[in-house]
Amino acid sequence: DAANPIRDVGEAVARLRAARTAIDEAGGDCLLVGRAENFLHGRNDLDDTVARLRAYPEAGADCLYAPGIRTREQIAAVVAAVAPKPVNLLIGGPSEFTLADVAAMGVRRVSVGGALARAAWGGSVQAARDIATHGRFDALAQAMPHAELNGLFGRADD
Repeated sequence: DAANPIRDVGEAVARLRAARTAIDEAGGDCLLVGRAENFLHGRNDLDDTVARLRAYPEAGADCLYAPGIRTREQIAAVVAAVAPKPVNLLIGGPSEFTLADVAAMGVRRVSVGGALARAAWGGSVQAARDIATHGRFDALAQAMPHAELNGLFGRADD
């Protein structure tokens, strides 16, 4: 619902509980992440975000996630509020923080969302622009060698 993109906390908890039940019945090894997406939708209400995250472990969430929080204060508040449950942090672009910084804040899991794909597309578009605009192929120097790519995907070099 574009007018109200964040589910009521009761509905969110019920959905997490149903997911936990399905996971447990299937017997799979699965990490259930409880997400409070307030900040992704422009509702920068840290108190509501924390209240949602605190409700999710009882419903079976293994890890808690508030994508869109960015400041040291927001991160520290979320980590402290839900301890000892692990917190996932989204870093989808350049950040003042390193992995060591966020680990020191208590974050136990980091996601980059689509940032790696966007970085790859950015490099591709820049290389294509250089070819089209300047007739030069210099940007292709950043390309990964075939043997290395094949090694990443478990293939022998052709």
